[in-house]
Amino acid sequence: MQTCFRLLFGGFLLLNLISAPLQGQIMPNPDAAQLQASLKKLTALGSVLYIAAHPDDENTAVLAYCANHRLLRTGYLALTRGDGGQNLIGTEQSELLGIIRTQELLAARRLDGAEQFFTRAIDFGYTKSPEETFTIWDRQKVLSDVVWVIRSFKPDIIITRFPSTGEGGHGQHTASAIIAQEAFSLAADASQFPEQLKYVEPWQAKRIFWNAWLPALQERKADLSTLIRLDIGEYDPLLGKSYTELAAESRSMHKSQGFGVSGQRAETLNYFDLTKGEPAANDLFDGIDLTWSRIPGGKEVGAILDDIYRKFNPENPSASIPQLIKAYRQMNQLPDNVRVKQKQKELREVIRSCAGIWMEAIADDYAAAPGNQIKITAAIINRTTYPLALQKINFPFQTPDTLASVELRKGKFVSSSNQVTITSDANYTEPYWIAKEPTKGMFAVDDQKKIGSAENPSALYVEFIVKADGELLSFHIPVLYRWTDPVKGERYRPFAIVPSVAVNLEEKVYLFSSNLPKTITLTLKSGAANVNGNLRLQLPKGWALSPESIPFELKNKYDETKLQFSIQPPASNSDGFFTAEAAVDGKMYTQSIQSIQYDHIPIQTLFPPAKAKLIRLDIQTEARQIGYIMGSGDQIPEYLGQLGINVKLISDEELERGQFEAYDAIVAGIRAYNTRPRLKFAQNKLMRYVENGGTLIVQYNTPRGLAVDNIGPYPFKITNERVTFEDAPIGILLKDHVVMRYPNLITEQDFSGWVQERGLYFANPWDAKYETVFSANDPGETAKNGGMLFTRYGKGVFIYSGYSWFRQLPAGVPGAYKIFVNMISSGKAK
Repeated sequence: MQTCFRLLFGGFLLLNLISAPLQGQIMPNPDAAQLQASLKKLTALGSVLYIAAHPDDENTAVLAYCANHRLLRTGYLALTRGDGGQNLIGTEQSELLGIIRTQELLAARRLDGAEQFFTRAIDFGYTKSPEETFTIWDRQKVLSDVVWVIRSFKPDIIITRFPSTGEGGHGQHTASAIIAQEAFSLAADASQFPEQLKYVEPWQAKRIFWNAWLPALQERKADLSTLIRLDIGEYDPLLGKSYTELAAESRSMHKSQGFGVSGQRAETLNYFDLTKGEPAANDLFDGIDLTWSRIPGGKEVGAILDDIYRKFNPENPSASIPQLIKAYRQMNQLPDNVRVKQKQKELREVIRSCAGIWMEAIADDYAAAPGNQIKITAAIINRTTYPLALQKINFPFQTPDTLASVELRKGKFVSSSNQVTITSDANYTEPYWIAKEPTKGMFAVDDQKKIGSAENPSALYVEFIVKADGELLSFHIPVLYRWTDPVKGERYRPFAIVPSVAVNLEEKVYLFSSNLPKTITLTLKSGAANVNGNLRLQLPKGWALSPESIPFELKNKYDETKLQFSIQPPASNSDGFFTAEAAVDGKMYTQSIQSIQYDHIPIQTLFPPAKAKLIRLDIQTEARQIGYIMGSGDQIPEYLGQLGINVKLISDEELERGQFEAYDAIVAGIRAYNTRPRLKFAQNKLMRYVENGGTLIVQYNTPRGLAVDNIGPYPFKITNERVTFEDAPIGILLKDHVVMRYPNLITEQDFSGWVQERGLYFANPWDAKYETVFSANDPGETAKNGGMLFTRYGKGVFIYSGYSWFRQLPAGVPGAYKIFVNMISSGKAK
């Protein structure tokens, strides 16, 4: 059994590409209809891989149709994790948003029945061409990753969401199709990426299609009779819904993007355009054997499984177990094959479900540090009369267990508890792709076996070996922590391996507007008991620290203590990063700890570096009292607070009262007019506030779903225009404008060091009463002047700005602070 266990932990990441685990999820028992559907799926042996660029690009209806109607192993390969998108449910951006969107994809796949894969490419924001995309992505690495997934997954056919000719709009969309077309051929070439062949073999899919949409085909004047046409909206009586209804449930898991949709309940035709490979006349899988006959010696297995499906009794599923065991034995005699391995895993789950077996591995705490112990209770119950026995339980780290060869009687739990010591060299539990510093376009992942995996395997597993009709079946169950919420009931979270101590900073950016020192507070959090050491900060040159270090003592696990340092900035403008270091028993800890918690995904734990940016910036503000209308979520209020500005979040009730006289300026956060419907009833009051001398600044909104027709006092239209190059040249259209000079002088230097983009959802056209201060454009495009509209209305000022302040201020871009402060101060200028 030790050999088996080493295989589990040494090779698990490669096996992930065969079937991803349910991290942080309890394994539910399916109902009889779901079980019957699983039996039916065992009879088919085929696979399809869908490829696009981002989370939510996938056609969930096609995935649901292939996985549930055609009974195929179905995968979705998203080249990125959606790191550059927007967040409608919180303030997480960049890699944190990518973690959320990864889990949303996994939640979607649990509904539509497909599997999820990724490359190392980073979604760095909107691009307008594949050429621009490939200047930031490492094209060869992305291509290698797609080839790796194809070789590992071995799809019969490949489908792309977008064409390689540009109709997908977004440059990353087109790039995903170009890469897929190249990988389709290269995956079969042993001379390409030969380092992969230690683990996989070359693979040639039969053909590759573009999942075309009708408007694009009509624009091409395509002959639809030459395309494969499928109705993907068929009704499935076992599911009790159509595949398009199921797809809507799946797509609605993209909650951070606000992509909830309603299900369709009618014929839904989709078209598939062959772009490479063997021709197909009537079906995507023409000429492909999707039965067990494709495996040498597999015909008998297929016959057994067909017979089981036909004779399945939903009132007595356990009656199918003898034949299922027979099929399992027959599979063991077949040649080593990815498809057979996958079906063996599915078959073990079907046997478990037919017996009503429940297995769990529950830790007595949700986290532990390396070198520390955790109590794990492994339990199993057979809820049928079928004779089964628990042969053995293998706990993590080869912890011995005395339980062996126990009969599993109906309705009787069998459990075993063990104190498990986390090895001192155990890795912390965090998403593997963020463990190292990335480049702008690529995550740094060097382990070939990890590439492609949607997520890490769980931190710990317990192996249950169950004996059924003389056959030993192995089940690897993730270790979870369980608790009961008084409102939500039974809850689970993944068990996490954490540092003995973590250092959390209150801010990612500390802004010094003068040469006076500031006191900063750091919070030490223990992941173990009796953690004693010293905390110090490594500052950039020219900055001074007092004291040099502070001792700390954390007696109990999860204790926290706050320590304060005084930081003296230099006399002149300067910026740089500092790192916090906690020294404990000769080891240096430089991580913070952070969790992401939303009800629709498992709790995610990560350990970002304990570092922050220091900025010394001469900056003045004339606006001291700011009202902030939070939209979909941003962090601007906390960063304005560092300038001594008092920012108050405005509730719906305050909006409707309309008593805004106390504010020097009011700022509407990103997408406020998309997400705060009560603005419809407050808009006249806001305009009256401006007319009476107030300043109202509205950040970007999307053009659809606005609460009001006119956001400003005069008409303008919000468009999809954007400038995606963060270092795109900025033209100053009005050099003497108040935004350029009051109270801070703005120069071209203030537009350097920006991140991800200049801006998005610019205005065009606009009323002549608006002034345009800045101009920007991506290479090869005409100037876009609608990134900031300024007008005086009555005694006050209104500004619409699509520039990405919500990214620049948290990133610590000095010039962005100056411009934003000038905006909120502009109404005070004489």
